[in-house]
This record gives sequence, C-alpha cells and structure tokens, in this order.
Amino acid sequence: MCIVGMLPGDSSRQSEAWEDQAQENQEQELLSPLGTPAYLSRLVKEMASDELRELRNAMTQEAIREHQMAKTGGTTTDLFQCSKCKKKNCTYNQVQTRSADEPMTTFVLCNECGNRWKFC
Repeated sequence: MCIVGMLPGDSSRQSEAWEDQAQENQEQELLSPLGTPAYLSRLVKEMASDELRELRNAMTQEAIREHQMAKTGGTTTDLFQCSKCKKKNCTYNQVQTRSADEPMTTFVLCNECGNRWKFC
C-alpha cells in the first residue's frame, strides 16, 4: 500500500510517523488536566477496588447468560426438524418481538448440530 507522500516500500518512515503520533498522543494524555475519555475510563477501571471489579465481572457474566438464553433455556421438543441435519432434537423459545396483535416469534435451536432458525 502506498500512502500519499511516501514511496512504495518506505515502511520505516511510515512506522516512525506512527510511533511519533503514538508518543504525541501519550504526552497529550499526561499533559491534559483531565485526560482523554479513553484514558479516564481506563484509569477508573484500574483504580476500582477488588470488590467493585468482582461486581462488574459478575454483572458482565449475568448479561452474557441472559443473552445466551436461547442456547441454554427453552423447551425441548421433537415437533421441529432441523433443515441441516434432519434430526428432530430441538429446543425452542417464543418471544413477543413485534406488536401485541402480531404472533410471537419462535426461535429454534437444534440440539444435535447447533443450527438456529426462527419463524413467526
């Protein structure tokens, strides 16, 4: 790749420019009275007590578990056939994803091959 003002294969100048920019950014973070938002966010996380870190980790894990509900929860049934492996070992969940006068959306997970699909 050739950057304007540089010759092809002139990667040493490019890397020096990037290093200079990184150094300048670090200096700006240190010289700024409040720092950049990213620096402050990192600083707050580093300064957190062990108890607060454990609480954040627990909340993150809970959010991940809730997000993966369809993988771990649901009702096992043989009413659905997987189009990928043709087996009938499936788990399904029904969720109201649209307005109340519309039918519920059914999310199906094949317990054999992990294929997922949905239908209304």
